[in-house]
Amino acid sequence: MSLIDRIKMLDEGVVGVRKLVPSVPTGVEMCRMLVLISESLQAELEHKLRPHKLNDSEFRTLITLFSRPDGTSTPGEVCLFTSLGTTNMTRIANALVKRGLITRGPSAEDRRRVVMQITPAGKRFVQKMLPTMFPRLKCIFEGFSKADRSSLNRLLRKLAHNLSQLEHTAGEPP
Repeated sequence: MSLIDRIKMLDEGVVGVRKLVPSVPTGVEMCRMLVLISESLQAELEHKLRPHKLNDSEFRTLITLFSRPDGTSTPGEVCLFTSLGTTNMTRIANALVKRGLITRGPSAEDRRRVVMQITPAGKRFVQKMLPTMFPRLKCIFEGFSKADRSSLNRLLRKLAHNLSQLEHTAGEPP
């Protein structure tokens, strides 16, 4: 079923729920639509990574290390930047080490700290992989003017700010 069909079903479902619970806030369909879009974006990325025997979590970890000036980070920092759980980080790091895309070892400054570093092979992989993703990314935003992209960026950041405030108020993430 296409994303458009799922959104149509969502709209119909919300109308049905509102008949039973009229107090349902207007933002509910937008939240659910964001989840559906996010899942489709995730599937798109996974489809692109699958031939390289890599998953999204591994790629996010690799990109995080690639983006760092010295190519290094601690597993905890990577978890924060990628929204990945610490439980999965050991598995992810093991998979990337096994493929020769990163190294993992004690920090030179503090041997109790573990540091992960992207390898030259990891850098080459990212540099080769990223350009292959650009055409589909451009297609995703086809028809969006510069002003549309700017507005969407601003609105998503506003939504992120509100979610952050909610987390802060509750004392913990939802």
